[in-house]
Amino acid sequence: MSGKTRTPIIEAHALKAVYGTNIIWNDAEFEVKKGQFVGVLGPNGAGKTTLFKLILGILPTAGGHLRVFGRQPSRGNRRIGYVPQRHLVDKDVRLESLELVRLGLGGLKWGPESYSGIHKESEQAMAALKSVDAEDLAHRPLGILSGGELQRVFIAQALIGKPDLLLLDEPLANLDIRRQTNMINLIAKIARENSVTILLIAHDINPLLPSMDKVIYMANGQVASGRTEEVINSATLSRLYDAPVEVLKDSRGRLAVLGAEEAAHPHG
Repeated sequence: MSGKTRTPIIEAHALKAVYGTNIIWNDAEFEVKKGQFVGVLGPNGAGKTTLFKLILGILPTAGGHLRVFGRQPSRGNRRIGYVPQRHLVDKDVRLESLELVRLGLGGLKWGPESYSGIHKESEQAMAALKSVDAEDLAHRPLGILSGGELQRVFIAQALIGKPDLLLLDEPLANLDIRRQTNMINLIAKIARENSVTILLIAHDINPLLPSMDKVIYMANGQVASGRTEEVINSATLSRLYDAPVEVLKDSRGRLAVLGAEEAAHPHG
């Protein structure tokens, strides 16, 4: 993906985020370029979802500068696809996956629709499901789908508008290791084949390691950004947490971050 990383999609300079009167993080400096797959990491409450809300224009910046596609963020940007954290859908929901994805083209519509219009939208929805290897789910009700199947359908809904930037909030939550790996491979394929810039919030870095271009790591009111090896190391994380943190690598290349949880929650 390195050949697709020339154009800046997101630029942050001395960026500050607050929640109410509390400063979440300050002086954040990072840049995300076209086609990059970026992992947004850090402990609970570090401000990962807040970053997404800033990018989406849902929250205002509290200081510094944030540019998305060269402009100040604003609500309703059609160039951005967003998949928030999801809870399990009620088992009584009978809406089919294809219909949910089709709603991503413009939501519920009032008044009569032509057959040709519905047919065209259904074809687009099926293509979006196919892009996430979920065409077999098209006519299955949402209420009977597994967590991983639902994630693929929601990503398809976000992709149907052909976004240039895709924000995924915890898409790996509640998936086992095999399904996490499959999901990451799928997301990396979307980024690579469609030059879509992807920011993905996760707690465990290991499923992302083979595919990720960059890390944005948040902790203790600070933000570090760079290639994985530049950020996920003992020196950088110890500085972020202002406490001893050790990063170890096993024989399979998997990383273990020791001490971060205790540093993030010093009082238990």
